[in-house]
Amino acid sequence: MKQDKTVFFRQSEQLPFVEMRQASASTACYHAHSHDEFSFGVIDSGVADYQNLNQRLRIGAGDTVTINPADVHACNPHEGDWSYRMLFIKADWVGRLQSEIDEKLSCDYLSFAAVFHRSPDAYQQFQRLFNALQYEQNPLNVETELINYLQRCFFSDVDKKTDLSQLSQVKAQIADQLDINHSLTELAKTAGLSRYHLIRSFKQRYGLSPHAFQLDERIKAAKTLLKNGHSLIDTSHQLGFADQSHLQRNFKKRLAVTPKQYQSYFI
Repeated sequence: MKQDKTVFFRQSEQLPFVEMRQASASTACYHAHSHDEFSFGVIDSGVADYQNLNQRLRIGAGDTVTINPADVHACNPHEGDWSYRMLFIKADWVGRLQSEIDEKLSCDYLSFAAVFHRSPDAYQQFQRLFNALQYEQNPLNVETELINYLQRCFFSDVDKKTDLSQLSQVKAQIADQLDINHSLTELAKTAGLSRYHLIRSFKQRYGLSPHAFQLDERIKAAKTLLKNGHSLIDTSHQLGFADQSHLQRNFKKRLAVTPKQYQSYFI
């Protein structure tokens, strides 16, 4: 069978329980079928007739679809440019995350309440998550994006009082080990919190997520190293950046100049 080059499947390198699918200008139709995973995604262009269980809808560019495990669904695009992106997340992982967020949960997992959303915000949130899964090399950031996305899908708000000393331990661990790409699970264990509650409480206390705080600390340390004559390669390596371009991209976002330009003022 000839492979359809308009479609690709990819397993996330940072989160191996996540499978990514993207179709560009595809003409494929999908007969009624189901998945074991939670699946959700966005329509980038085109129009299609979409069926999920007993609901029949016409979906198009900007819409977000959400499909629960074992729910039978089908999709038949109209003629024209049909492009979309989907993620498939193992149901047991989602169930464990939901139990962390709501300790009173008594079922294997909560289901998506709706089969689709027509919202620019939902589209942009998915775009941010998909880009992180494709391009971000720090697992802390990728898992944070995924948990934030799913929290919005399943829970409006869950509160839990947090001892500030729990957060200060995580803050100190990040600041003292800037060369290490900590996992969210590791930091949550340090704090004695769930991953969700760590992200939420840390941002409430310090104004940044753990990953954003890590990047901010790395950039401040990079300024010092660059002032002292360290090369971009050495600075990137010492501070845990994936490579020079990763350092340059994040440095310029925060200072509006490249590391080389910044260094030229002092050397």
